Amino acid sequence: MSSSATQVASARNRAVEIASQVAILVAASVFVAVCARIYIPLPGTPVPLTVQNLGVLLVGLALGSRRGFAALALYLAEGATGLPVFSPHGLGGIAQILGPTGGYLIAYPFVAALTGYIFERGKATFARAAFASLAGEVLLFTFGISWLYVLTHSLARALSFGLYWFIFAEVIKIMLAAGAVRSWQALFARD
Repeated sequence: MSSSATQVASARNRAVEIASQVAILVAASVFVAVCARIYIPLPGTPVPLTVQNLGVLLVGLALGSRRGFAALALYLAEGATGLPVFSPHGLGGIAQILGPTGGYLIAYPFVAALTGYIFERGKATFARAAFASLAGEVLLFTFGISWLYVLTHSLARALSFGLYWFIFAEVIKIMLAAGAVRSWQALFARD
């Protein structure tokens, strides 16, 4: 009788753990979707300046490589089905994934995974968080510029559309992500 109660309690605990992990992934995808709503259309480029990249970095740093990847894969799936999670600057759905911002969007799960992987592999310092975020940004812009090159057939135009306008803002996002995660960890470490 006691082993049956233990099995039921164990199954219930496992179900609660799975439900909480799913809730974390959904919340992270919603967080990135909210960040996508904060954007500035830039003249001369089809790629808007968004806070979305900052959200991706924060998800990777906070959730780690596996859960960060899963949360951003969920985000892409939500967007691909037509849910309004992408920046309103684009067409939405699959059209947005195939459009000028598609390379950046497709990179998001990999950026979160790389950022999380680097950050979780050592002491959680501001420098490590900043380095992990920088590595994630390099991967993000590699994907984004590569896709823009495919669409424009010109490296100069791809760089003009997808890099030069964004350098300063991305440095700020890296510092904000590293500082936010370190502050968050310090806050919860006191409990």
